Amino acid sequence: MTPLLQVRDVSKLYGGRIGCGDVSFDLYPGEVMGIVGESGSGKSTLLNCLAGHLVPDSGQVIFDTRADGPVDTVTMSEPARRMLGRTDWAFVHQHAREGLRMGVSAGGNIGERLMAVGGRHYGNIRASAQDWLGRVEIDADRIDDRPSHFSGGMQQRLQIARNLVTGPRLVFMDEPTGGLDVSVQARLLDLLRGLVREMGLSALIVTHDLAVVRLLADRLMVMKDGHVVESGLTDQVLDDPQHAYTQLLVSSVLQV
Repeated sequence: MTPLLQVRDVSKLYGGRIGCGDVSFDLYPGEVMGIVGESGSGKSTLLNCLAGHLVPDSGQVIFDTRADGPVDTVTMSEPARRMLGRTDWAFVHQHAREGLRMGVSAGGNIGERLMAVGGRHYGNIRASAQDWLGRVEIDADRIDDRPSHFSGGMQQRLQIARNLVTGPRLVFMDEPTGGLDVSVQARLLDLLRGLVREMGLSALIVTHDLAVVRLLADRLMVMKDGHVVESGLTDQVLDDPQHAYTQLLVSSVLQV
């Protein structure tokens, strides 16, 4: 099977400091990879390099496109990369406000992404928006409400609907449950797990919360000081960590 994403020796420097260094891995269709580590470990820098929000200083990010097969997205033209970000890729921000148009209705937020890929029929767009509101557990009668009238958890679910409405194959998630109450987190995680399995999504999830990767991720990478220090099957890494830093992360959770 051809990997959906091939990451080869990706590095990003900030002056003399390593944001991420020589990271390589493959991600296969339908697979979820968790990336964990403390603040400053490089996990968000890596995610943003892979998603095209940052340009790495070196390395390749090869995505298996529908039309042209494997293509290095680092050297891809900016218009082509933007189109990829509207179609086959999606990015779920930690703070939903960064991924939503707060002055546009809930239905408009979902419809915008459909229009960006050529949707023009108002009735069809509105019907798709209503369908997706239901799929993320938001009442359809809230379709004309603005996100500013929604709770934090509802905003995050709306951001997910906006991202998934075009049927992407790869979703980047940056701390998707960060800042939410525990009960809201549990509901969101259950929703995400269902959608990932139902749609056969591949995903890269950055989080500091090991419970999130335990629930969602098939495989896990642990980062420290910009480098991957351990990787493997999620349960294997969390139940039998080999690196001293991973052992520290796991034990700190157990002690809470």
